[in-house]
Amino acid sequence: MFADAYRGRRVLVTGHTGFKGSWLTAWLLQLGAEVAGLSVDVPTSPANFDELGLGARITDIRADIRDRAAVCKAVADFAPEVVFHLAAQALVRKSYDDPAATIEANAMGTLNILEAVRCAPSVQAVVCITSDKCYRNDEWVWGYRETDHLGGEDPYSASKGCAEIIAHSYFRSFFKNGVRCATTRAGNVIGGGDWAADRIVPDCARAWAAGTAVQIRSPWATRPWQHVLEPLSGYLWLGAKLLLNEQGPFPLSGEAYNFGPAADVNNNVAEVVDALTPYWPGFASEMDRAGQAGMKECTLLKLCCDKSLAYLGWQATLNFAETIRFTAEWYRAFYAPQGQGGEVRPDMYAFTMNQIAEYSGKAAAKGLAWAK
Repeated sequence: MFADAYRGRRVLVTGHTGFKGSWLTAWLLQLGAEVAGLSVDVPTSPANFDELGLGARITDIRADIRDRAAVCKAVADFAPEVVFHLAAQALVRKSYDDPAATIEANAMGTLNILEAVRCAPSVQAVVCITSDKCYRNDEWVWGYRETDHLGGEDPYSASKGCAEIIAHSYFRSFFKNGVRCATTRAGNVIGGGDWAADRIVPDCARAWAAGTAVQIRSPWATRPWQHVLEPLSGYLWLGAKLLLNEQGPFPLSGEAYNFGPAADVNNNVAEVVDALTPYWPGFASEMDRAGQAGMKECTLLKLCCDKSLAYLGWQATLNFAETIRFTAEWYRAFYAPQGQGGEVRPDMYAFTMNQIAEYSGKAAAKGLAWAK
């Protein structure tokens, strides 16, 4: 799997205490990597990072991504061979409350990581994770390509566009003949272990556990929903190819890549809620059907992933129904002790590893290159 590129390698994950970062950390451990993580704190309670016991399994570094000296010291001390940069302020609505902190974390934090990499002879490859919201959203019906305009009206989207520009400046200025690097852009990610505020699945999970109705503010907002393992498989496959310095018909280093679901997976929030309902008897929702609550968010945003298919041989593994099942089953397992017919909560690290194994098996059955 992933050409066995990570076995015995030193890998640094920034943002390892977050939702995507904790899943990536767990997968890297399964792949035999020696992992260090850099984050300022654990962002939620509960948190996937804590539930999986990752703090005891890796080198856990606490530093603010905005602190360049601390970032440079962490990279120099651990001496990673590959860096996955995920640390960010990841919420659109929070970016309205604190735009300066959002831009500092997402734009300047990316700068600090790349500056640390520039001064670290150990690093061979770096993958910077931004967001599909780095694109200027014109709300057209076709998917955004990696060559489309960057930008955004809200501070979060603008900060991600800035991060892309900064990253590619470093790629062209400093890493042409040294560190191999790329940026990645993914759509809306769901899966077990996410407890962030103002996200549909965590909001539903909290309501399920409390036996209350969930408040849905934008039921008609359409997103390219995908399970967290989908983009992570893309990040890992891209990182492996960069790390192994694979030569092929297409350039890899210095490029940007979209990772998203199949083109026909583009459901609105109401459809996600309806799909989750059968997995939690008694689940209820109260929808703002006029869609007027809260700050402005994009109503339509989808990605074209043809480049990832052509350059990397990557495509999504799960359909929408499987994505919902993987997600709902994780939360049902986690909340089992709180009224689910006397069930006992399983070891969530083992449960998570089993989901990674099932996902990998589905990818192998499809003949996907990274899963062979």
